[in-house]
Amino acid sequence: MIAKSQKHWTGDVHDLLRVGDGFVLADVDPRETPGYMKDKVHAADDLAAGSVQLDEYQERLFARSRVDATNASVLLVLQAMDSAGKGGIIRHVVGSVDPQGVALAAFKKPTPEELEHDFLWRIEKRLPEPGIIGVFDRSHYEDVLIGRVRELAPADEIERRYSAINEFEKKVADAGTRIVKVMLHISPDEQKERLMERLERPDKHWKYNPGDVDERELWPKYMAAYQTVFERTSTEHAPWYVVPADRKWYARLAVQHLLLEALEDIDPQWPAATYDVEAEKKRLAAS
Repeated sequence: MIAKSQKHWTGDVHDLLRVGDGFVLADVDPRETPGYMKDKVHAADDLAAGSVQLDEYQERLFARSRVDATNASVLLVLQAMDSAGKGGIIRHVVGSVDPQGVALAAFKKPTPEELEHDFLWRIEKRLPEPGIIGVFDRSHYEDVLIGRVRELAPADEIERRYSAINEFEKKVADAGTRIVKVMLHISPDEQKERLMERLERPDKHWKYNPGDVDERELWPKYMAAYQTVFERTSTEHAPWYVVPADRKWYARLAVQHLLLEALEDIDPQWPAATYDVEAEKKRLAAS
């Protein structure tokens, strides 16, 4: 499927980026632009056109939920190594729609209260309500990524979590939420450049975290952890999409496309008036 408002795709993004049987993360080139053979200028035009369509779909979804007993919502899960562009996706893609229809959750280190519960407890509390596009800036997958790499939990507990995630996401999907799970795949060299830019620009110092350099030393372990995540948790009801992210413009366009596909599949329609429109016109004119 190709989103109606994006004209320059030459392949099915859904199929090109989806994690399927035999997927190998190491085979994905972070600088590639699968399915999009045009340049950054054309991508900007497509992103702008897609923003208009995304905004309308979001408003339709929101309006419908306020009138009908629909449970439809969308959940965008963003996972990535640091500086891969999650913030840019939120700002330039999700930020194009009405904020009242968006719920953003940025999951940081668990609080003492959260640690007293199962790892999915805090996630369930932030699921999008009907009519809402939810965005997880990092997510429950941190508990099988950094949790595994940094050995923050026993191996058998990490193993249990894969099945728990699948069961949890199946329940969420069955309740009416379309889940779009995206890993923004950046190369170590590109990350180094982006981190260096943060150090060279005073207005970017606040975004730099010295711990990011420590995490770079563990890059192979993180890639292995992601590979396991894909093998264990890319399902029919909640598939993973790996988006090459060295080119920011491509990553933004691809994620917008995936969101548009999810909303086109829901196909929310404007709710019909629950009153006599012509009678209200006459009343208003006479008031």
